[in-house]
Amino acid sequence: MNQQAVRRAAIATFAVFAINGFVFASWAARIPAVTRILELTAGEMGLLLLTIAAGSVIALPLAGSVVAKIGTANTIRVGGFAASFGGLIIALALFQHNVSLTATGLFFFGVGIGLWDVAQNIEGADVERHLGRTIMPQFHAGFSGGALIGALVGAGLSALDVSMSLHLLVIVVGVCLAMVLVPRMFLPETPTSGSRADAAVKTHKGRSAWTEKRTLMVGLVVLGAALTEGAANDWIAKASVDGFGSTEAQGAIMFAVFVASMTLFRFFGGRFIDRFGRVPVLYGSLGSALVGLVIFVLAPNMVLAGVGAVLWGAGAAMGFPMGMSAAADDPARAAARVSVVSTIGYVAFLAGPPLLGFLGDHITIRWALLAIAVAIIASLLTAPAAKPLPASEFESVKH
Repeated sequence: MNQQAVRRAAIATFAVFAINGFVFASWAARIPAVTRILELTAGEMGLLLLTIAAGSVIALPLAGSVVAKIGTANTIRVGGFAASFGGLIIALALFQHNVSLTATGLFFFGVGIGLWDVAQNIEGADVERHLGRTIMPQFHAGFSGGALIGALVGAGLSALDVSMSLHLLVIVVGVCLAMVLVPRMFLPETPTSGSRADAAVKTHKGRSAWTEKRTLMVGLVVLGAALTEGAANDWIAKASVDGFGSTEAQGAIMFAVFVASMTLFRFFGGRFIDRFGRVPVLYGSLGSALVGLVIFVLAPNMVLAGVGAVLWGAGAAMGFPMGMSAAADDPARAAARVSVVSTIGYVAFLAGPPLLGFLGDHITIRWALLAIAVAIIASLLTAPAAKPLPASEFESVKH
């Protein structure tokens, strides 16, 4: 394939990852404002946030079939438009101070983000194969960078007292324009995106991807990485404030340290994977996350906790993108397997942090974060499953 077309597709894929992160973080950064507008307690807001998880958990297992039928570009468009529709509902709900309508909007938002996520990972894996080098971590760095920008924009608009409804309306317009234009630069749809891929989603020797041992073990790898990242996104700032008596600004800086470390390692991590291999880098990443988490929780002061945050962020950087690459090793089965692994990962990413919040009500959020260590250890034990598949095991070779 024309390398110029592949590079153009890589830029477009990076862009949709970054937009996805920007959209998600733009919402997350304004959660305190939403809590105030709807007059909710922290526990009630946690329950409301679970509606995003519900939408994504429903959409993610179906995303592979959707990609197989209409392709990655159109699936991303459907996801973007669904998320935008959810954003419009949320904007209206906040204007009316309506909790039930907000939950409805968040559900559609979750559905859209779920479809979008699976499709962008499948496209990223396809681009990675055509380039012949590891680039998936850089795409996820785009998500992290977009999330950081979204959080900063959200914080700035909050400081300027810009209404959440207006904020969401501007984002909806931008996303809809991007969904029309950016996916045009994706790679041409391959034959595996048609009926053969649809069959692959449903069966492999008569079995669903949900029954494949390797796919589920890769899902466990991603589960630990996703919970590690999601918990830090939601709780590292509050854990800093509550656990170390820091100011909210210092807590925000701690979150920025974590995200910056994660983003940096995602940008340059591909080189380590190409040199040392997927599984050794997974061991190093998950080990770093475990050590960093323990240092952060047990640190006697903010400085040492910051060191822990750097190691935590570096470790959280690589697990999710490497899991997506492992799930997509076989192009003919990529849609089904990425859908399964994404579902497992996003359940942890979206549902895990609220559950940690409930645990934190009893033992403080700082100590509750240690529960993540169990998931990280499970990911370490299953890391060998992410070893690249030999070409002889590709479903595409057998057709």
